[in-house]
This record gives sequence, C-alpha cells and structure tokens, in this order.
Amino acid sequence: MNDTIRQLFPITERYIYMNHAAVSPLPRPAVEAMARQADAVMRHGTTKLAEWWAAIEHTRQKVARLVNARPEEIAFVRNTSDGLSLIANGLRWREGDNVVTAGCEFPANVYPWMRLQAQGVHLRMAPERAGRIQIEDLLALVDRRTRVLAISFVQFASGFRMDLERLGAFCRKRGILLVVDAIQGLGALSFDVERFHVDAFAADGHKWLLGPEGTGILYISSRALEHLEPTLVGWMSVRNWKDSIAAEELTYDLTYREGALRFESGTLNVCGLCGLGASVELLLQVGISTIEEHLAALGRELCERLQAKGYHVISSRRPGETSGIFCFMHPRYSAHALVERLQERGIIVSARLGRLRISPHLYNTWEEVVEVAAHLP
Repeated sequence: MNDTIRQLFPITERYIYMNHAAVSPLPRPAVEAMARQADAVMRHGTTKLAEWWAAIEHTRQKVARLVNARPEEIAFVRNTSDGLSLIANGLRWREGDNVVTAGCEFPANVYPWMRLQAQGVHLRMAPERAGRIQIEDLLALVDRRTRVLAISFVQFASGFRMDLERLGAFCRKRGILLVVDAIQGLGALSFDVERFHVDAFAADGHKWLLGPEGTGILYISSRALEHLEPTLVGWMSVRNWKDSIAAEELTYDLTYREGALRFESGTLNVCGLCGLGASVELLLQVGISTIEEHLAALGRELCERLQAKGYHVISSRRPGETSGIFCFMHPRYSAHALVERLQERGIIVSARLGRLRISPHLYNTWEEVVEVAAHLP
C-alpha cells in the first residue's frame, strides 16, 4: 500500500499495529466524519435531522455495494451478537429441528443457537482439525431436520476461511438457511452474498471494516425473510415510522418496513454509522481484491519467517483457506508471553486459544512484518 493510505492511520506513528481481528484503529476519514456529525448536533440540534437520515442511507448503500446486496437487505444493529440473535429468535422452530455449526466458533455464533435447546432444537458441532474445519464434517451432521447451517466466514482463532460458495450451494439445494458470522472477513476478503448463496449474515464494524464499535450490520435475504419474524419491534420497524413525528394524528399500523429494515426497531447510532460509512468508502476506493492480495503477501512472508524460527503455523496455507489472520504456536513460549514481549516493543498483536494471533491490514508493510518476526524469539 502507498504512503497516502498509511498516513490515514495515525496509529502507525507509535505502534506496529497488527490486531485488527480484535479492534481496528479508526482511520482519519472515519474520525472526521464522526466529528462532523457530532458538531452538527452540537450546533444545530434537530434542524439537520434529514441530513442524519441521509447519512445513514449513504452508509447502507456503501455496505450493500461491498457485499453485492440491495440496500433494503441491510439493517444496522448494535453488534454481531444482536444480529445473530435476531435471526435465531425470529425463526419458527419445531421440536426436533437442529442447527449445524463448528465446535471452534466464537461464542457470538454459538449462544444464540444453544439457547434454542429449551425449545427442543439440537445444536450439532463439527470439530476443528489441525486449524481447519472440513466441509465433510459439517455436511455429515446435516439431516432432514437441519434448518440452519451457522458458520463463520473466517475463524477467529485460526484464520481458516470457509468455502461459503460450496456450503451455500449445498444448503440452497436442501432448503437449509446459511447464516454467516462475517465479522472476521468482511472488509479484508471478497464477500458476495449472491455468489456464496448466503441467506443472512451479521458483522460488527470495528474489526476489518475499520469502523467504530456499536455499528453492526445485519443482512437478510428475501429468501430468509420468508422464515423470519421480528422479535424486537419498535417505532422504526414499520412503514409509516416517520408519521410518528410528522403526522397530526397517530395511526398505529404494524405493517413492517421493506426487507431487513424492519429489524431496525429504533434510533440508530448516527455518529457511528457516519464513521462506518467513511471507512467502507475507503475500503471500496482501495478495492477489496487489492487488500486481499496485500494481506496474502504479508501472510506468506510472516509464515515463512516464523516457520524458520521453529514456530508451528496453525492457520491453513491451502489456496482458498487463507485470510488476514495468522496464528502460531511455539514449543517453548506461551502465546501470552509472546504478546507481552511484542507489546513492550510497541507491536500490538493478541492471543486466542493459546495461539499467537497476528492480523495486519491494508496499511501494514513488509518492513513491519520483518520487524515483528525479528522481535520474536
């Protein structure tokens, strides 16, 4: 990436920051967009209300473009957990139904489904094997009572990228909903809801999307919408929601808004969504394919250098299975000790499940990768 992009990330002045799988630092355009929105509220109050709504819709359009969806298929929620819970709670379950997932998922994609056990819904988990989830293990758990296959696009503790296109085609043929926790790939890897046959996904903006926390995205396809009921309903869930503040008389009409918009029950985080919109615009300008190629190059260099030092690479290196997350283990040093060692040197990474997790992004450089490897024992 060129220096112009790097200058948009002031964190580079103090740190080598490779912890985007946890929380990303905000780029300048996001902070500036949020500051403009906050300043407008401070100076003008509700007189700029139409501009707030327009800003939200601009962000919605950018997110839709990023994932090849229609704007009305995108709703904004608080976070990934909220989005997945809205899906899990909104489906019409029958006792004996089951959900298939992996046994290494982040809890956000387990607890919403686990809670359904009280309704007689079974949760089936495929194991992680050597840092991978084999599709055959997932498909072996599917039967005629499987309603949902819930899987992460990228696994948080290994960086394994799932073949969503293959999974989606399988689910579509059998009438199973493919629900994706997209947070660890969206913004770093190409993601196409049509090509992948994704029925629904959720992702927060604070990781690879480079946005602020509390700006979650929920995608609901028209196919999935047929099976879902909103379980959290408010004044903005209905088509005549603006009448509540503009009409001379109240009219209560529980006719839901189009598509996924019905899942926006009330006032949104306008300031945060302005920041998310600016960050998504930056990603679109650079190009997701360019970012993906850049991360792949950094990952190859990082893995080669650490392997030469005796580290075991947990993350799959097979074509189509790599991501922006690279996980390692050392035979002598614990992951937490390595994280502390690097942080003392101004290098920010993390540890997950006893693994050293390094997750660079578009502004990180080959020179930084060399430095990270040099500071590891």
